[in-house]
Amino acid sequence: MNDEMRKEYCDIDEELSDLVGYASGLLIKNKLVIGFSESATGGLLSKLFTDRPGISACYNGSVCAYSDSVKNKILGVSKKAIEQFGAVSGLVAQQMAVGGRRALGVDICMSETGIAGPGGSEYKPEGLFFFGFSYTGEAESRMSVFSGSRDEIRKMAAKDVLIWLCEKLEAISSKEIL
Repeated sequence: MNDEMRKEYCDIDEELSDLVGYASGLLIKNKLVIGFSESATGGLLSKLFTDRPGISACYNGSVCAYSDSVKNKILGVSKKAIEQFGAVSGLVAQQMAVGGRRALGVDICMSETGIAGPGGSEYKPEGLFFFGFSYTGEAESRMSVFSGSRDEIRKMAAKDVLIWLCEKLEAISSKEIL
């Protein structure tokens, strides 16, 4: 790894830490507790949150649902959604977020499901991710595509989840989301 690559790698680690700090501050301010339903990031979001001292004030835990059976049995993702749309889809991300809220007993659950690589297909390329957000029983999803190594893709996916979380928490703070 050359110096430039090492700097970029360290920069994203700092960005991730900063985003967790900002998000946790908003969660605490709004008296909200979060959890994650993770797949392709393999618990990275959980690690990022638990690296922060005092995080138990706003974080309950995570479900690392890497296999379809765990998505179904623990998070309640429907087998039909997985069969019809695939595990890497917006509907599955939404169902993971809703199921995570229930399983973890949290106010907000963010989820992710994706293809960190190697692999993928013409229709679902390497780097494709879907993220889910659930709060007050509602759920939505969004999609992103990343490129790079498996580790870089996973970190970029975590960064996207955290940026979206911060945006949602800012909206909650300003009462745009009830």
